[in-house]
Amino acid sequence: MNREKEMARLAVKALDEKKGVDIKVIDIHDISVLADYFVIASGSNQNQVQAMVDNVEEHLGRAGYEPKQIEGSKNSSWILMDYGDLIIHIFDEENRLFYDLERIWRDGKEIPAEELLSEE
Repeated sequence: MNREKEMARLAVKALDEKKGVDIKVIDIHDISVLADYFVIASGSNQNQVQAMVDNVEEHLGRAGYEPKQIEGSKNSSWILMDYGDLIIHIFDEENRLFYDLERIWRDGKEIPAEELLSEE
């Protein structure tokens, strides 16, 4: 498994542990220079969103991956975690529907989160 896919797998695992809702992984390496993968997930409230962010940071940090930047605050309804080749978007449910990133990046290839989790 390549480095970028391993980072996505770790992020999905961390989000799943905190009961992230509707976790999506989109491979965008063929259609964008922004990143190789987007991971998108929802939480039901700000506390869950923050717990998901903290768990992703912990899992990726333990594996030696540090974020280049994190946008959004503890009170945000959308937090973006930029790991270079991996960008993680964590929303509350209302804002995820509003921004609809899956539609915007529909030309990317969706990878089932379960598939990544089974590659441990």
